[in-house]
Amino acid sequence: MAFFESGDVRIYYEDSGGAGFPLLLIAGGGLNSVASYLSTRSPFNPVAELGDEYRCIAMDLRNANLGQSSGPLEVDRPWDAHTDDQLGLMDHLGIDRFMVLGFCIGGPFIWNLLERAPERIPAAVLAQPSGFRPEAPELFYEGNMQGWGPEFAARRPDITMEMVEAYLNNMYRVNADFVFTVSRDFVRNCETPILVLPDDIPAHPYAVAMESAMLAPNAEVSLYPWKEPAERVPLAVRHIRSFLRAHRPT
Repeated sequence: MAFFESGDVRIYYEDSGGAGFPLLLIAGGGLNSVASYLSTRSPFNPVAELGDEYRCIAMDLRNANLGQSSGPLEVDRPWDAHTDDQLGLMDHLGIDRFMVLGFCIGGPFIWNLLERAPERIPAAVLAQPSGFRPEAPELFYEGNMQGWGPEFAARRPDITMEMVEAYLNNMYRVNADFVFTVSRDFVRNCETPILVLPDDIPAHPYAVAMESAMLAPNAEVSLYPWKEPAERVPLAVRHIRSFLRAHRPT
């Protein structure tokens, strides 16, 4: 068990300690994303699959209900606060450049990382990325008002549901479009190589995943569907492995 602390923020993280190029892993689970989900709730375990070649680093999201990370609820900058934690952890570990593999909420996080620190990330993989679905505009706001906010506020006496509501409003309503964190123009001009593994459930819209892949000039797309039947998952993992190898700095 390891913790990174910066001011009032305390982040639990897991570092495989491997000698390979650093790979930041972002688990799915929305605002309840925790490192353990990589082995228990992901379509495949990226540490088990990629740990032989990469130094795999994962973390519990700040204020995830089942996690060990904690910090202020930064109402006015919800996405950037988490990006601060991700970049701060890599700084703490003395890592300048790293690749990223993110599931679900990892998609918006990766785009935010690429906007804020493009020189640090030579390539990224977005697996079943979340995004805005016009026919269900309140999906993430309402889902987190029920599945994250009440439990979080109940265990934090400094947090009210009014603060949670304002936080989620800024996170999912103010920029209710596309991938939440960046614009289409940014994706269109982003030179970082990305690999997209689309999904198509309410929280992971196929249309958004494919639009981002079509816009990004150095994007690749995996086969679809890649999670079912289960026999397809190893093929998708091989694609991830070959993509990362192709863009891994020497």
